[in-house]
Amino acid sequence: MERKIRVLVAKPGLDGHDRGAKVIARALRDAGMEVIYTGLRQTPEQIVTAAIQEDVDAIGLSCLSGAHNHLFPRVVELLKEHNAEDILVFGGGVIPDADIPGLKAAGIKEIFTPGTSTQDVIAFLEAHVRR
Repeated sequence: MERKIRVLVAKPGLDGHDRGAKVIARALRDAGMEVIYTGLRQTPEQIVTAAIQEDVDAIGLSCLSGAHNHLFPRVVELLKEHNAEDILVFGGGVIPDADIPGLKAAGIKEIFTPGTSTQDVIAFLEAHVRR
């Protein structure tokens, strides 16, 4: 039996809106993945620590506050510092198109903006997560 994909869904920073993160978490769970939701107002350090402890395959970051250019790359940096670069990082939220190339260059594998189908996120993870 193949191991389920394990995903940590996190809300970094001071953003207090988690509806989108909860929608993604539920969709991934309904698709047969194991999902850990960290809740609101997590630091990049807390997110990386939880991801390593939970032995996840991927981290999904959700940001609506505009701090994505700082918070998302910091998660990738911390994963490198902890020799956990094998954990795929993807993000979503209200992220301007102009910011996406920089985030991808920083190591974020994919960015999903408002209106993205949950099926697109599921298909992305199924195609890119190493099990």
